[in-house]
Amino acid sequence: MPSSVVLVPLRPDSPHVVTVATWQHEAWGHLNPSLGFTGRCDEVRSECGSGGVPRVFVAMSNDRPVGTASLIECDMTSRPHLTPWLASVFVLPEWRGQGIASRLVKRVEEEARSTGLERFYLYTPDQQSLYGRLGWQEREHLTYRGEAVTIMTRTLNDDAPTTQAGV
Repeated sequence: MPSSVVLVPLRPDSPHVVTVATWQHEAWGHLNPSLGFTGRCDEVRSECGSGGVPRVFVAMSNDRPVGTASLIECDMTSRPHLTPWLASVFVLPEWRGQGIASRLVKRVEEEARSTGLERFYLYTPDQQSLYGRLGWQEREHLTYRGEAVTIMTRTLNDDAPTTQAGV
């Protein structure tokens, strides 16, 4: 992992909101095409809480965002009783394979743990092995919005959280 990469909370007034929204829209916009790019920007901005749920984190290298992950209330409309969720884990292709996604996932876990949460969820079509290595357990396989996905869950332990200033 490059030492120059730091993980920081995203603020709603940050110029990086558009970058994060662009990544999310390009990667997962097909799952909710009615949202549109402007709606995606508004959604990301609304998820930039000051702590707990919701919260967005960004991996930064020399003031440039290279990845992101979020802690949100609900990421799957067909499972509204499951809450909260790890969502929108994304790392730029040229930065993959350096442990950034794992660090982002762990940072979101720290945030969840710091607010007293004991369990949370994610869904993924193809990253089960990554999340499995990080302690996530498969819960359910289903088709969501036309895509085969796995819902996974994570029970949190008592590791101490860390914090950093936002961008």
